[in-house]
Amino acid sequence: MGTLPERKDIPPWVKAPEDLKDPKVLQVQTQLLEVLFGPTGSRIPYIEQVSKVMLELKVLESSDLREVVVYGSLLHELRARWMLQSMAEWHRQRQERAMLKLEGAMKALELGPWRK
Repeated sequence: MGTLPERKDIPPWVKAPEDLKDPKVLQVQTQLLEVLFGPTGSRIPYIEQVSKVMLELKVLESSDLREVVVYGSLLHELRARWMLQSMAEWHRQRQERAMLKLEGAMKALELGPWRK
C-alpha cells in the first residue's frame, strides 16, 4: 500500500501521486487474463483508456492466480473493477453453457464420459 508502481508510462488521465497511493487489487485466474486482456495483454491500453485507469499485472508465487492492480481515482477504480468482474463472470457463464451443451450432446449420443 502506498508504493508507486514500477511502470514508467503513466497515462495522462492518472494523476500522480494521488491516484497512485491506494490502488484496488483484484485476483484473477491466469487463464482468464488472456480472455480479458487479449493475447500478450494487447487490450490493456484500450481498457485503460476507456476506464481512465492504469492497470498493472503481478504474478503471485505458487498460485494459479494473478493480481490486477488498478490505479486511478476512486470512481474510475470502482468502475474498472466492476467492468473486469463483469467480463470475468460473462466468460464463466459462457464456459458453463458450453459444458452443458457438450453434456447434452454426449447424452444424445448415449456416450458416457468414460467412453470415446
